[in-house]
Amino acid sequence: MTQSLEDYLEMVSFLSDEGEVRVTDIASRLGVSKPSVLTALKTLEERGLLEHERYRTVYLTRKGQIEAQTIRDRHSFLTDFLKTIVGVSPETAEADACKMEHLLSEETFKKMKAMLRRGE
Repeated sequence: MTQSLEDYLEMVSFLSDEGEVRVTDIASRLGVSKPSVLTALKTLEERGLLEHERYRTVYLTRKGQIEAQTIRDRHSFLTDFLKTIVGVSPETAEADACKMEHLLSEETFKKMKAMLRRGE
């Protein structure tokens, strides 16, 4: 899945925590146009990750919930790692984690987690 699609899926998940998810909310939070959101939602729907009917609420499928939680867990771990181990500011940690979550190999990610467990 592309970085962009992961961002959309993650945002739908975050917005779901707050209540109903609408296209305008996604567009506003990500700073993109409504047509861009609709294109991404169509792709995510084709992959079985969410359901959306025009002018209606967006819902994650069970598969989408699992995928979104994986993305959120990775993001959260990287943010915490950067703050506690590396010692960067919360703002920098958040921004860098958002970039890293999409690019970091699974091998490196697992090694970082193991490193943190050894330090506990």
